Amino acid sequence: MRYLCFVMLSSLICCNTAETEKDIVPGPVEPEQTIREIVNEVFPEGNVFIGAACHHRLFGTKSFDILNREFSYVTPANDFKQSYIHPEPGKYRFEQSDDWVQMCENHKQVIRMHAPISPQCSKWVKEDSRTAQELQTILEEYMFALCSKYNGISNILWLDVVNETIDKTTGDWFGPKEGTDKWENPWPKIGFDETHALRPPLYIKQAFTIANEYAPDIKQIINQHGALEEASWDKMKALVAYLRENKLRVDGLGWQAHIDLGWEKIPGNIERLGEIVRWCHSNDLEFHITEFNVWLKDGDEYKFEEQAATFKETTKAVLDNRSNGTVGINFWHIRADDTQNKDWDGCLFNDAYEPKRAYFEIRNLLKSYK
Repeated sequence: MRYLCFVMLSSLICCNTAETEKDIVPGPVEPEQTIREIVNEVFPEGNVFIGAACHHRLFGTKSFDILNREFSYVTPANDFKQSYIHPEPGKYRFEQSDDWVQMCENHKQVIRMHAPISPQCSKWVKEDSRTAQELQTILEEYMFALCSKYNGISNILWLDVVNETIDKTTGDWFGPKEGTDKWENPWPKIGFDETHALRPPLYIKQAFTIANEYAPDIKQIINQHGALEEASWDKMKALVAYLRENKLRVDGLGWQAHIDLGWEKIPGNIERLGEIVRWCHSNDLEFHITEFNVWLKDGDEYKFEEQAATFKETTKAVLDNRSNGTVGINFWHIRADDTQNKDWDGCLFNDAYEPKRAYFEIRNLLKSYK
């Protein structure tokens, strides 16, 4: 018999709020239905995708067991990026990305190829001595190799073409920094389109030009990070218009939603998210939350109910606006220990691979649309 088991501790070392909330975290369960089963049943139109990311290094672990059980949509975290595929001049490697294609075919999963021209590039590309021509050649070689290899594979549905083009705090184009050890985007050194009022970096147009030509079968996405800051998303909308003015195909916008606890309570956030989804659909664009965490940072470690509420309300704002186009939600990793922010516990499962309250809230939310 399937059932949900909630574990309550019988004693408390201390009676503060954090410890109290820790005690009501669900224990191990055997779900009545998996997320992928619910999505398949409730959204037969095929315009809703709910997935998660994972690393190749976790093949064969319980994280992969959960990934394959719960999700029919998968994002290989860093294994299609330039930093892995083209780690040094003259060297290419596709072993891990090929493993992903085969694994997802075996488990009947679709893939978002998270392989953008972005700050996540190889260290040698960030060398300050790189000229505009060198960077242009590097971009062209990587994009051609990637697109020509993976175009036409039926379960690769999306390609993240560019990532994090706009500084989320200033709204300026995100650019290079000195050295090779900082979070930076070297590609604007290629130059800017000085003929246009937006003055967009040329690398964005260049990346989409190659992707359009050599990956015509894959939907092409722009990703932006942050907390939906108005300046950066207004610029993102203008960037889409610019690319289309240049006869380039853009199929969707992605939001890398690594958000803090209580994001949904900040006035205007939920409304703005709904507006962006509707804007995308009215402009023949898909909308995806391409990376989704709700961080439990210092002092919030055991606020699992609040975390579940943020996950739920943010997801609901997307799903409530699904009627006129495609939407996607991609949870960024299975558990905190799989992420770069291990201490922030921003995932649906805990480090013992047990579902947290947020998992059940998401599952129940999905079922509510039936």
